[in-house]
Amino acid sequence: MPCVADWLNCPLSIVQGIFAQNGPNPEWEGKVTEYFKEKLKENNATNWVPSLNDVPLHYLKPNSLVKFRCMVQDMFDPEFFMNVYETIDTHTKSRVLHFGKYRDVAECGSHQEIDLNPKQTVTAERQTFYCVPVPGESAWVKEAYTSASQARVCPSTSYTPSRHKRSYEDDEDMELHPSKQREHLGSVTDIHGSGEPKRLETEASARHQMISINCSPPLDLNFPLPGEKGPACLVKVYENGDSFKVNDILEVYGILSVDPVLNMINSEERENSFPVESMDCMDTVEEQRVHSPPASLVPRIHVILAQKLQHTNPLLPACLNDEESKSFVSSFMSELSSVRAELLGFLTHAFLGDSLAAEYLILHLISTVYARRDVLPLGKFTINLSGCPRNSVFTEHTYRIIQQLVPASYRLKMTIENMNCLQLNPHKDYTANRLVSGVLQLASNTSLVIDETLLDQGQLDTRGVCNVTALGHLITWQKVDYDFSYHQMEFPCNINVLITSEGRSLLPSDCQVHLQPQLIPPNMEEYMNSLLAAVLPSILNKFRIYLSLLRLLDYSISDEVTKAVEDDFVEMRKNDPESITADDLHRTLLVARFLSLSAGQTTLSRERWLRAKQLEALRKTRLQQQKSVNGNEL
Repeated sequence: MPCVADWLNCPLSIVQGIFAQNGPNPEWEGKVTEYFKEKLKENNATNWVPSLNDVPLHYLKPNSLVKFRCMVQDMFDPEFFMNVYETIDTHTKSRVLHFGKYRDVAECGSHQEIDLNPKQTVTAERQTFYCVPVPGESAWVKEAYTSASQARVCPSTSYTPSRHKRSYEDDEDMELHPSKQREHLGSVTDIHGSGEPKRLETEASARHQMISINCSPPLDLNFPLPGEKGPACLVKVYENGDSFKVNDILEVYGILSVDPVLNMINSEERENSFPVESMDCMDTVEEQRVHSPPASLVPRIHVILAQKLQHTNPLLPACLNDEESKSFVSSFMSELSSVRAELLGFLTHAFLGDSLAAEYLILHLISTVYARRDVLPLGKFTINLSGCPRNSVFTEHTYRIIQQLVPASYRLKMTIENMNCLQLNPHKDYTANRLVSGVLQLASNTSLVIDETLLDQGQLDTRGVCNVTALGHLITWQKVDYDFSYHQMEFPCNINVLITSEGRSLLPSDCQVHLQPQLIPPNMEEYMNSLLAAVLPSILNKFRIYLSLLRLLDYSISDEVTKAVEDDFVEMRKNDPESITADDLHRTLLVARFLSLSAGQTTLSRERWLRAKQLEALRKTRLQQQKSVNGNEL
């Protein structure tokens, strides 16, 4: 394709050309968006764009076009910038119009100065989102996106050779340990030819001293889940910023900004603001550190195009509405029954021969909150898998299998220590003016596995009680309370929760399924490993497509079937008024819904309704048997 290098490697030159043709006329902005939108529609063009998820920052050319698959972790205050401004040549007095959009620093030559005459200067507003990689994203998702990429990258010549070997983890390590940063800066050659590294070293030392005096914590990337790696980005959004919200999953295409000048400006601001009283300075030092972190650690992306993602499964088309995607769906539906049978067999082996538990896990994995009626989330299907061996590798390997099937997941080890120490709910830090993430700040359709088999006797402190309450609130209402000190704000979510426990969980659930193993392997770890190794990658991919696709299908119940279900429920109440409740009807309808979808049917049939009743009867009988064996309720 001609001129690929121009719009990929030098997008600002394309913007400059469009701006020059249209002058200060506001239409130039729409034409820029339209130009890149058309370019990305061309055959496989999106795969040519390097992704910050796959490519280390030092392999990306500054001011090149990049993409980033991310979750909006926080939204900063809007910022004003010079959209159009004029410079004056100090020698010739000639004037030149410039655009400030898609830039962090105004472009101004050595013999130019900016004319702040309001007649020519056009100010505008942009939103700044703090974005992180999708929390708990599975390794197979990352690998699939990486293998699909056709981007050609090499170490950026804008960085020195010593910089080439640094990764995100190295950058973070240097920020956390300023002494290492000083060592690195000492080996950097003079980028600007004016002794700049020495100045940077002095500033790094001053910043370290300032941090030490204030005892402020080192800058962290604010990932919701512990142990996460990858880049965090400040994403600058120019259009439709109000259509995005916290926790949305976005794919953004924009211009990468890692201008070293940003680091120097930010260092000077912090240095200058340090001795100033807080009442005389609008931003605290801590806020400046968080909102203007080093560009090498938190790069900026100036967004040209952004879209919310329906899902993050790379094996599915991004959008299922166009003709090509409909053809893909139709083709997959033709083999749906065989895929379901194979998945059921695979999960039955994983559950040691228990086909009923495997059946319910499939229903759980395709469940999703499809609507909210008043405060009730419709479609949530939290399962409590009881009867799991205590302190066994079984629950760990069950999670490993779920990891292999879903795009994003997290295993929460429910120990006394974790409950007392972890921060589950996000909270507002007013000093730094940012939202501090918590474990429950997860993207929609994330699978959360709560392992209660690790819970021993002990004392929950105040935080522990709050954390258990937060989990119950999430399960019951599909909402997470964000702590804003003076008030709590509920954020709706859509998280699939599976609880593994020995007896009945202390947490609420929609459905308890007691595990009944038909075999006990002598070596559980070896058994589970061989089970995963035996599945062909192509079959595993079909399982992944199956579970993601069925979540996106519409579902309805005809008036005729609704009437039949109502009559059936009335009859059931007559026969057993003691044990059949409205909750049983709701649960059976849920089972019937997901049972229908699991077979590729988007309406409820009489056959599926009867099968749902049968599954529920088997599940309840098993619980009653276990209760009579143990002599108390599970």
